[in-house]
Amino acid sequence: MHSIAKSVPSSARQRIPRREVRRVLMTADAMGGVWTYTVELARALSTRGVEIAVATMGARPSRDQSAELARLPRTHVFESDFKIEWMDDPWGDVERAGAWLLDIERGFRPDVVHLNGYVHAALPWEAPVISVAHSCVLSWWAAVRGVEAPSTWNLYRRFVRRGILAADAVIAPSHAMLAQLHRWYGKPALEAVIPNGRDPRSFGVSKKQAYIFSFGRLWDEAKNISAIDAVACDLEWPVFIAGNSISPAGDSVQVSNGKMVGPLGPAHLRVWLAAASICAFPARYEPFGLCALEAALSGCALVLGDIESLRENWDGAALFVAPEDRIALRDALAELIRKPKLRDDLAKRANDHASTFNSNRTASAYLEIYRTVMERHTPGAERLCAS
Repeated sequence: MHSIAKSVPSSARQRIPRREVRRVLMTADAMGGVWTYTVELARALSTRGVEIAVATMGARPSRDQSAELARLPRTHVFESDFKIEWMDDPWGDVERAGAWLLDIERGFRPDVVHLNGYVHAALPWEAPVISVAHSCVLSWWAAVRGVEAPSTWNLYRRFVRRGILAADAVIAPSHAMLAQLHRWYGKPALEAVIPNGRDPRSFGVSKKQAYIFSFGRLWDEAKNISAIDAVACDLEWPVFIAGNSISPAGDSVQVSNGKMVGPLGPAHLRVWLAAASICAFPARYEPFGLCALEAALSGCALVLGDIESLRENWDGAALFVAPEDRIALRDALAELIRKPKLRDDLAKRANDHASTFNSNRTASAYLEIYRTVMERHTPGAERLCAS
């Protein structure tokens, strides 16, 4: 499952003693799946003796989010609210955040810098740098709007390309996302596909109830939660929708037919998932799909958007509908309501398949790529930065 597309030849690795990864500086934002990914990976790495410094940007973590990190051993938190590269007019903050991150590196002295973004990979780091491709504006725009991003994103394109080419390695959570990086920015020097993972022990299955559940950033058109809301009035079961309805720019999204339950912390989300019979995520764009994984681990039958990345991860373990076909979405959900045997079979297939996306496997793959870039890295070497 975890594959390194380019790597050091095995004969060379045998001649070089493998260095242990002791410290990792990792960036994060507190606004969605990247936060879940960061906490899960930091937890798995810390149990293996790795010390983690988590530098947060975009928005200050909530009290619950800060508490999540505080419970992790060997984990240090540096908080900020610097804008990140995909936000409106971010470049002054991005520059200030770069200086802040370099200062953290000087004090923490990590073996590897793990960026959950792109632009800062071009900074003059002392340690080797990996950049993880959770999403990008150009691929989002093509998938969601059906056209290339307008010229107002040209500066973003240039800075992201420079970061990708400067990084010691670039990681994508799916082959579909890696292909998007190639399309829009070019091929990095070293690349790998490492699917995200969750600890299955964090999720449980309770007595299933007669409702459909969906969750995510309501303001993000990529999640297409408006499609679920639109068909909710035509279904026998209630549809509950959880998530943040206010965008970083302050715009608010409302639901009309579904029942909005608001943002949920991890513990409350698990309760909702454990009792949900069906989870629907008809996404237009989803580089991996952590929501689908969490629902599968909770024993839910899945109805997913028929896009390349979700097919890659869930083919044979979900029903798929074209994101813009609301009639097909309604019919798929209605079929699962009417046919409990089909619903239970689909839930079992999803749950069985979910075990392959395990956080321990993910951590092992990251440790391997960390060691690889450490072996290839020459301290003080000038980074290749595209203009």
